[in-house]
Amino acid sequence: MLTQLYIENIAVIEQVSIDFDSGLNVLTGETGAGKSMIIDAIHAILGERMSRDIVRSGAKSAFVSAVFDQLNPAATKALEEMGYVLEEDGTLLLQRTISADGKSACKINGRPATVSMLKSIAPHLIQIHGQHESYLLLSPNLHMEYIDKVGRLEPLLTQYQASYHTMRDIRAKRKALQVNATEKESRMEYLRYRINELEQADVQIGEWEDLTARKTRYSHSERIAQAVNSVREMLSGGDDGDGMTSMAMAAGDTLEEVQSYYDALSPLAERLRSITYDLEDIQDTLRDLSEEIEYDPAELERVEQRLDLLYRLSHKYGDTEEAMLQTLEQMETELHEMETAEETMQDLDAAYAQAKAKAIELARVLSERRSAVAETFAEQVRQQLCFLNMPGIRFSVSQERVPLNQMGCDQMEFLIAANPGEEPKPIAKIASGGELSRIMLAIKTVLSDGDEVDTLIFDEVDTGISGATAEKVGRKLQEVSRNRQVLCVTHLAQIAALGSTHFRIEKQVVDGRTYTHVQKLDFDGRCQEVARIMGGSEITELLLQNAGELLKSGGADQPR
Repeated sequence: MLTQLYIENIAVIEQVSIDFDSGLNVLTGETGAGKSMIIDAIHAILGERMSRDIVRSGAKSAFVSAVFDQLNPAATKALEEMGYVLEEDGTLLLQRTISADGKSACKINGRPATVSMLKSIAPHLIQIHGQHESYLLLSPNLHMEYIDKVGRLEPLLTQYQASYHTMRDIRAKRKALQVNATEKESRMEYLRYRINELEQADVQIGEWEDLTARKTRYSHSERIAQAVNSVREMLSGGDDGDGMTSMAMAAGDTLEEVQSYYDALSPLAERLRSITYDLEDIQDTLRDLSEEIEYDPAELERVEQRLDLLYRLSHKYGDTEEAMLQTLEQMETELHEMETAEETMQDLDAAYAQAKAKAIELARVLSERRSAVAETFAEQVRQQLCFLNMPGIRFSVSQERVPLNQMGCDQMEFLIAANPGEEPKPIAKIASGGELSRIMLAIKTVLSDGDEVDTLIFDEVDTGISGATAEKVGRKLQEVSRNRQVLCVTHLAQIAALGSTHFRIEKQVVDGRTYTHVQKLDFDGRCQEVARIMGGSEITELLLQNAGELLKSGGADQPR
């Protein structure tokens, strides 16, 4: 339930805070007072796309926040799936800032969020029904969704769709294998050639790096050999004298001879002995390496040829050895599938027949359930329309069989016959604006029994109606509000008088700027507002009396 809405710098609204109650909340005010801006603000907090023009002139940004409590399980689950939890008191706080340059910033319970996150939680919090939503009735594509919703057929539809997608996937695989003999043979020859090329190359992971290192070593082998021999001579010595190894050994021997006289020399003698061992080991290693680095022009040529082959293959099959081997595996798989296409096609045919049979059966069950639901739904809607002063309207649901598709094997559409003796026709060809509003209210009343959404908003649902019909619409809104919160923007006194809570929206012009205010009305204030709606700018004592009687009949609390 929406308990608080705070709006800042949206169009004519500079700053407004509204505390909503449970039951039927009505919002009234003169045309242009800002009622639509409140609905726009709610759209914004629900993640709808907003134009930067909504930001109040002169302000850097607009801001909206909404507090919800007593969330239904579906809303709580959706929050948890996005990584959010309710506040300790069980409330949910949504916030959105819209800057003048069009950028948005959102938060859920104080933590950063995205507009898409607000939009994903919105269907579990609020449903808004206005002129736009009424005109959605004109789209037959939505009619079957209404039937599935009221009949709780979504799980069965999901099961059917899974089977349908399986059938389509198998069909796509079958189609991919269905190529003519010439194309198939040509493709197979092409694959065999490329597979043979890679298999002959015998690409090994890591060899490119190893060959590159070997090429570098072979290319500088003469310089390496000179350096190795020079160091070996330094270590071992020559005709001109002892080398570094002999000198280190002699130095160690000299210190060992006198270390018994001076203890501090003992560690130094040990270090020289260790250095001698290291130098001897280096000598041995250099001797072994000198045998490996002999320059061999033939080996360098072989390495360069191999690198050239790998380079050419990389342009055709992948930049790395891993990529080339992966390409080889993919081509081998494709060739195998083509060589065994007949067996594969037989398997796919069997799998397709099985998947199709399952999809057809699920579609049949879904269609039968829809038929039963549609009959009950139509009767319930007819009852609601009769209550809403539309007894002559005959409402029905047409159902036609169509080829299997994403939604099953049905095409469904709502039909009405406005006058006796007329054949039912699509709503789009018959209903007026006022009729659409009442039909939508009737449908939503039927749907609301199985709907978990806690807050319903009706924006000017009274369009095109008056008198007794308006009172009937108000009574129906009052009935719906017994099980959930209802917000209703209205221009009719009959509906306004039936609200359990009444807000007046008015605007003032101060120093050339327009400001909108929202006031929660007491009984006397409601009398004044209902009288204004009934009689216009001049409010007489008789109008006030009539307004009071209207409020009393609607169950409004009177002052003590």
